[in-house]
Amino acid sequence: MKKSELVFIPAPGIGHLVSTLEFAKRLIHHDDRLFITILCMKFPLTPYADAYTASLVGSQTRVKLVDLPAVDSPPAELLKSPENYIYVYMESLIPHVRNALTDIVSSHSNSDSTRVAGVVLDFFCVPMIDVANELGLPSYMFMTSNPGFLSLMLYLPTRHNQISSEFDVSDFELTLPAFRNPVPSSVLPWPVFCKDGGYSAYVKLAQRFSETKGIIVNSFAELESHSVGPKEETPPIYMVGPVLDFNGQPHPSLDQNQNDRILKWLDEQPHSSVVFLCFGSMGSFGASQLREIASGLERSGHRFLWSIRVPQPKKLEEILPEGFLERIGSKGMICNEWAPQVEVLSHDAVGGFVSHCGWNSILESLWFGVPIATWPIYAEQQLNAFRMVREFGLAVELRLDYRNHGNHLVLAEEIEAAVKHLMEGDSEVRRKVKEMSGMARKAVADGGSSFAAVGQLINDIIGSN
Repeated sequence: MKKSELVFIPAPGIGHLVSTLEFAKRLIHHDDRLFITILCMKFPLTPYADAYTASLVGSQTRVKLVDLPAVDSPPAELLKSPENYIYVYMESLIPHVRNALTDIVSSHSNSDSTRVAGVVLDFFCVPMIDVANELGLPSYMFMTSNPGFLSLMLYLPTRHNQISSEFDVSDFELTLPAFRNPVPSSVLPWPVFCKDGGYSAYVKLAQRFSETKGIIVNSFAELESHSVGPKEETPPIYMVGPVLDFNGQPHPSLDQNQNDRILKWLDEQPHSSVVFLCFGSMGSFGASQLREIASGLERSGHRFLWSIRVPQPKKLEEILPEGFLERIGSKGMICNEWAPQVEVLSHDAVGGFVSHCGWNSILESLWFGVPIATWPIYAEQQLNAFRMVREFGLAVELRLDYRNHGNHLVLAEEIEAAVKHLMEGDSEVRRKVKEMSGMARKAVADGGSSFAAVGQLINDIIGSN
């Protein structure tokens, strides 16, 4: 039996690593012929990524890790656009990726039993397609987001050829293939408006998508059933999701004692009585917004678990409304910085999720059948929220167009209303989410749509022999 090796080049952001590494594991479980090598980057903004990668693949005998040498961080001023910062960082790694890939190919040059079958790139890593081409290797892109974001990115090069400048922030609507409804400009990712390199980075990335042999997407056909199919010139699309990490992500703020307290407290709460608030690895608010959240939760009357990042150097008690913790008592629980999200969402006591709408979080909520109230903050989360509320009817709208810059303030009254709607009303949303949960689980099971897509992908990469 001839073995085939795939080289994965994931972006080092935790949200990207989670699904990419889990997908690598899914491939080797699907086909005994496959071996995976993962090129690991030392990204300055996620210093704990190494530990996460090692913990996830440590017991996998057919997954090998290769550390790329560290490179100098891009200039700090590029952080005005995180997307541009990442793009420049990726370009600086190309010589090291070339060396690593050349070594891997050379190591199998005299082998009759193993060949390098291709490269699987995160969408932020598509500049490395050139290296794969030099070595005669096909490139496949792993899209850690969904067909909605992919549809926007595939549209960008066409628009750029006609209008070679950033989007205007004035109100307008776009017609995109993966959407049934016109998409308002207010929910587009901020980089398309960004004059500090964000738009340029998105366009340069998007222009390379069509050069791949296929695009692997972390979603599933049943969720995307209303999406219009890709154009003829688009590479084949494989929907293989949900790809989730059920063990949870390690984090420098992880406090096992706090985790134990959270789960013990949840064990004491009635079924579906708790609303969980968590805003992702980069989601944080100022003191005034935290006070509004606290007031809204108190006024809602519902039990809550709230993962909160306190703006330094303040203390929690200095920020929350006076007497809040005393009045809430055991009806609510606040956890510092990090919560075991997968364990929380899977708990019987949790009945709703106020979320930043990162795609991993949305897939987790659908998997466990927990409806979301949408509070997007950054990246493509506004677009995700729009799809969940307006396209799918699978979420309650708190905000669709909130952004983490400017002077936006979501008032306690809005938060109260959304929590009540999420927890008390709209049984149609809750019913649809439960139904989609069953579809998600069937999709990845033997014979399901995503299971079949993984098989098709493997067949297309290495053939049926």
